[in-house]
Amino acid sequence: MTDFGPKEAAQALNDIEQIVQRVRQSRIYDIASQIMIAAGVLVLAGNLANFAAPRQANFIWIAVNVLTVATVAALSTMGARKTGVQAFDFRLLAVFLLFYGFGILCSVVLGHFGPRELGAFWPIYFMLFYCIAGLWFGHAFLAIGLAIIVLTLIGYFFVEGAAFLLWMAAVNGGGLILSGLWMRRI
Repeated sequence: MTDFGPKEAAQALNDIEQIVQRVRQSRIYDIASQIMIAAGVLVLAGNLANFAAPRQANFIWIAVNVLTVATVAALSTMGARKTGVQAFDFRLLAVFLLFYGFGILCSVVLGHFGPRELGAFWPIYFMLFYCIAGLWFGHAFLAIGLAIIVLTLIGYFFVEGAAFLLWMAAVNGGGLILSGLWMRRI
């Protein structure tokens, strides 16, 4: 029989802590990947609908945003049944309200952004929070956020006219879908 001293005990506790952290990150990535794929589909559809019916943009994006919040609530609730951890509560709803309220204040009330500026602002604004999440929950969020921000800016400065909406459908919607699929493999 081998001795199991303080050094071995400390190493065993460290190993357990690392396993707990990996499982936690795996669960976060799992639910995040589902949300990213669903949001990506909604954003892709929103950009394509906006391209087809530009005069209906306000209604299209209100519907996309409401459906996105509802989807996050549904996926989080279903995830809670699997894991036993409630991920969506009224605090998260308050976060969404504050997030959208601040975005509307900056882009519409203070900024008076036009359609093109709104098309670039909202994905960049969303991805800012992905980048911030990446500092706590894993570098995949940071990589996704920065990639979509850079591609959005490339489109804003170099893609002309209505083709910008198609660019954003691919970059933002397609980027979220691909990122969600990628996160499932991590």
